[in-house]
Order: sequence, then C-alpha cells, then structure tokens
Amino acid sequence: METVLVINAGSSSIKYQLVDVDTREALASGIVERIGEAISPLTHKAHGEKHSVEAHVPDHTTGLRGVLKLFEKYGPDLSQVGLVGVGHRVVQGADEYSHATVITPEVLAKIVEFSPLAPLHNPANIQGIEAARAAFPALPQVAVFDTAFHATLPPEAYTYAIDPGLAKEFRIRRYGFHGTSHQYVSRETAKAMGRPVEDVNIITVHIGSGCSMAAVRGGHSVETSMGLTPLEGLVMGSRCGDLDPAIVFHLVREAGLDIDQIDTLFNKKSGLLGMCGSLDVRDIHKAIGEGDPAAKLAFDVFTHRLRQYIGGYCAQLGRVDAIAFTAGIGENDPISRAAALRGLEVFGIELDQDKNQAARGAALISADSSRTQVWVMPTNEEYEIAHQTAELIDSLAPATV
Repeated sequence: METVLVINAGSSSIKYQLVDVDTREALASGIVERIGEAISPLTHKAHGEKHSVEAHVPDHTTGLRGVLKLFEKYGPDLSQVGLVGVGHRVVQGADEYSHATVITPEVLAKIVEFSPLAPLHNPANIQGIEAARAAFPALPQVAVFDTAFHATLPPEAYTYAIDPGLAKEFRIRRYGFHGTSHQYVSRETAKAMGRPVEDVNIITVHIGSGCSMAAVRGGHSVETSMGLTPLEGLVMGSRCGDLDPAIVFHLVREAGLDIDQIDTLFNKKSGLLGMCGSLDVRDIHKAIGEGDPAAKLAFDVFTHRLRQYIGGYCAQLGRVDAIAFTAGIGENDPISRAAALRGLEVFGIELDQDKNQAARGAALISADSSRTQVWVMPTNEEYEIAHQTAELIDSLAPATV
C-alpha cells in the first residue's frame, strides 16, 4: 500500500484526506473548522464512521496536531498504511511551477512571494505546509499548484492587453485555476472514451460554487476562463465573473465604495447569490417553479455565460471530441447541463435528454448522432494531488538493483 495525506489549508480551516494511491480509496477524511476562534469543530471520517469533537485550535499547527490525535484514536494507524508523503494544494504558483514540486525552503519562499496574487489562499496554504512539516519532519512535502496545469497556455491566451512593462513587474497575466480538476477530468474522460488523452480535444466544465472552464488539446490546457485571480470568467456561486473593468471606477466615483468593499462585493456578494439570494441551484430551480423572476434571471445569466464560453472554446479548439461536466452542479444538475448546451447543435453537440436525466457518476449523456460526446465525469482533486505527489516521490527514489 502507498498512501498520501492530502492537505487543503484555508484561512481558518484544514481539510484533509488520506488517499490510497493504488485503489484511489479515501481511507480517512476530515476537516478542522473555525481555526482561531474560541471553539473549533473537528470532524474525522474513517472505517465508515464519522467522529466529531470540539477543541480550542488557535492556529494551523495546533489543528494538525488535533488531526493526528484523531488518527491515533479512530484510525487508520498512519504508521501502518504506507504513508509516503504529504501533498498540499497550493493555489498560486505563478508562471514558475508547471508540475508538482517538492517543498524546499526556496520553493516555500516562492509561495510566499506569490501571496499578493492569491492573498486569500497562499498564506493559508503556507500555514498548512509549515504545520505539516512540524508534524511529519521525515516525510517529503509536495506542492501541487492549482495553476500548474494551465502553464501550457499560449501567450495569446494568457496575455492581457495592458502595458507590458507593468504586466511584467506585477506578474499580471492569466494563470487559471482548478487545474487539478481539469487535468483529472480530461484524463479520465479520454480514458472513458477509450482513447489516449494525447489524441483528443476536450472542453472541461467545472461548475460548482466556483466555476471554470478549460479547453484541453491533447492533454494540455490551451485556454481557461479564470484569470489573474479566480474571479474572472463564468458566473459563480458568489463571484461575478466577467464584467466591464470600468464598473470599478463607477462604483468608486458614484457609489463611494472603497477597494475592499468592491473586493467583497465581487467575490462574496455577487454571482447567483447576489442576483437572487441563493447559490444553491436546487433552491433556484424551486424558486423558478414558484414564479420568482430574480431566480429565473440569475439562472439564465449563469447558463448564458456557460454557452458563450463553450461556443468560444469550440472555435479555439476547432475539433471538439468531448465536453465533460464536473463538480457539484456539473455532476448533479441535469437542468444546468441541458441549458448550457441549448442551441449548440450547430457545433455537432446533441444531448440525449433521457441519459442526461438518468446520469449518476461517470456517464455518457450525448445522443448517438452527436459528433461531440458529452460526459458527466466526477472530479477527484484529492486523488489527483495524491497521485501527483506519489508519482514525484517515486521518481526521486534511488533505483534498486
């Protein structure tokens, strides 16, 4: 058995999963929430059981110590499961990291350097790394960057039309995010099609609370919807996605908002939530059924943007062999999938409505006559991080004769 402990550290949380790389099974998973508050809930799932405790967790190091105590009490025994390393989700690797990377002091310094590009994420990722290094001093620590898969974007896709000197000085370009999901889903979709990923062009549609899309040619990302930050692109649960940059100037001049207020507005009070008061599509569908015009408009805006991007990526790829829907909405909501593809028959995309409604897990939902296959493909970002971590560690191990 070869396992990896995957850690996704947020500003006030630690999500974790112990992954068997060979079977893809999550042997244990859990979360530490409300770090820094008076009382923090800790939840640990293992052996088919869920265990919840509360404790005072002032920082991430204390939180990870609490996680280790849960493993000791409820299992699995980390000394008996072939733990080879710790894989960390790191959001921003800028244009310097295109693959999973062993975390050295130099790499950690770079992650710190990139923090202004991801101020809500990289500092928290760093805390998770430092806590894991203290807890597992003998194990390799590996960074798997959200941005790495999109390092193959061509210059015309990642360059913004602003002053080049300013862009270079402040690292302003499109980086893209959700890279582990897009990489995993494109590879798994090709496998389901019975074709090498190098031979297919796939549009991956990751729609959940956060939403992004990627055009993947032969296993390489050549276009993606998120940009310098995860705010650009599709309409999301609470993020606005694409808008006219001059709206910022207008809100400053006319509404008297400052930069922090606008940041909060665009990231936390916009998208589906901002338009109709809910970011759960189940609630939105119910509200539409009850005749709520705000819910209908929000859903129409959401799916209009999806169609716009899918059509644009068809043009960028030229030949599209498959479209793969993933993440919370993409995997579970046939209404959103159907609306996202409505009117795209001109591109050879035809949905089978019965298959779409019945889809559970990985499923082909396109009509037999469709030139482009349409798939529902569950994502597994934790496995992808574990897989890349184990693959890197194995590649560094000395050869045996």
